[in-house]
Amino acid sequence: MTHDHDLVLRPTEAQTAAALNPPAGRNGGDLVVETLAGLGATTVFGLPGQHALGMFDALRRSSLRYVGLRVENNAGFAADAYGRITGEAAPLLLSTGPGALTSLAALHEAASASAPVLAISSQIPTAGLGGGRHGYLHELPDQAASFRGVVKSVHTVRTQSQIPSAIAAAWQSALTAPHGPVWVEIPQDVLLAETSLPVVTAVDATPGELPPRPELTAVAADLLSRAARPAVIAGGGVVRADASGKLRQLAETLNAPVVTTYGGKGAFPWHHPLSLQSWLEDRHTTDFLEDADVLLVVGSGLGELSSNYHTFKPRGRVIQIEADLGKLESNHPALGIHADARLALQALLETVSEREDPTAPERVRTLLAQVSDRIAVQELTLEQEVLASVRRALPAGSPSFWDMTILAYWAWSAFDAHAPNLMHSAQGAGGLGYGFPAALGAAAADPSRPVLAVSGDGGALYSIAELATARQHDLPVTWLIVDDGGYGILREYMTDAFGEPTATELTRPDYVALAESFGVPGIRTSPETLETDLAKALAEPGPSVVVLPALLKMFAPTHLGSD
Repeated sequence: MTHDHDLVLRPTEAQTAAALNPPAGRNGGDLVVETLAGLGATTVFGLPGQHALGMFDALRRSSLRYVGLRVENNAGFAADAYGRITGEAAPLLLSTGPGALTSLAALHEAASASAPVLAISSQIPTAGLGGGRHGYLHELPDQAASFRGVVKSVHTVRTQSQIPSAIAAAWQSALTAPHGPVWVEIPQDVLLAETSLPVVTAVDATPGELPPRPELTAVAADLLSRAARPAVIAGGGVVRADASGKLRQLAETLNAPVVTTYGGKGAFPWHHPLSLQSWLEDRHTTDFLEDADVLLVVGSGLGELSSNYHTFKPRGRVIQIEADLGKLESNHPALGIHADARLALQALLETVSEREDPTAPERVRTLLAQVSDRIAVQELTLEQEVLASVRRALPAGSPSFWDMTILAYWAWSAFDAHAPNLMHSAQGAGGLGYGFPAALGAAAADPSRPVLAVSGDGGALYSIAELATARQHDLPVTWLIVDDGGYGILREYMTDAFGEPTATELTRPDYVALAESFGVPGIRTSPETLETDLAKALAEPGPSVVVLPALLKMFAPTHLGSD
């Protein structure tokens, strides 16, 4: 009798001949790029360095497209966005020591946002591994230790035969829910040495599924079916699992209002009768969610930003569906279901009973009116008009990438993303400099549509070098820079807390002239002409910069006890 695990695919005669006579001139770097191609990768990001030259030399013998950025951190942001847009693991090629360490902030964001990034770094020669101080260039006593607390998994290679398996294992790790960044490091001598190993062909690294336990979804379905006032918080896990359609179907079956977190923008239609939109930093919304007798949280850990700065205190029963085991019940007791959002929502759809609740749409309208009234009395017309102009100028199917800036904080709450996976920001880890390089990665993934990046002038200074990347690869990214002369949100925080700001004011360049010096068209706009200027820039091929001098303010917070 033959068992499935006894079946072995037999190579053809041609494959056998090719394996026995591999082409000359290959090295360990070729094994890297061949493995990536065998896994299905088509595009890699990165920055060369002395120890990594074996990988980069091999790129010219491969079919992989290389998008090189000017700073490793920015290359990491680009790979992060590519992974978010495509759902594939985005390869990020780095060099040892300073090059590797410069990517840490980007990998932190990828980890926080569950973006699949496959970082492959060189290492000092094999003889130097193990913590001895040999004085190699870029030497660290334990380079991998710098990444273990950031990435999902770490894989250290010591021989050429380990390369395909290590990269395949890392790829599988990156794409197993919850997605995230992974780290592979390969010594310089292993990359440079000539190899007689056969060419790597197809590689199997199918990610494992994470289905819910049926006894848990049965209890959850019963609670939801019998609830008097159910509500749903939809997080980024819904977007990453491509589960927005199932979420909508479940919400409509249950007549349950849905609010999306900032990471879950677009997971539920903005103007749906059951949509609470994204006003999480609002006491009216917090009160509404606290009043739910059964609250379904899907793909969110209910962290600081998703809980109105931990002022949210649910009074009803909480059901939490979360792929990241560490986030399950980390903030609130719940019926915790460790599962991929799509599989768990499907299980609930198969078992819940339909609920009638004619009051739900009216309760949603009342809440949104309360939120609107709260904002209206704060005299923030400029901010609302600027955000509305951006929305009207941005084509419906175009993605946008937002830096940590005041306009982005408005967008988290008030911007209609139009669809899942179209609005992304650095709110996972909260670092500056994300917007523009991330937009470049998204444009590399799909150059058929324009991409918008939004930064403040402070965040923009982190990414100026990537104007050269945008021009070199002719990527269709329009960069909106809101110039308020400093770190605007920190200026507000410090003024509120201490009476005056310190270290927040910046001398900055003429961004239009600077963009044009890179061969990138630039224009200075105004709130009145923003929509027209931005729409025109987005419609033109290639990169562009639109500068908006404006001093924007935030709406008043509600987590401090004030309405």
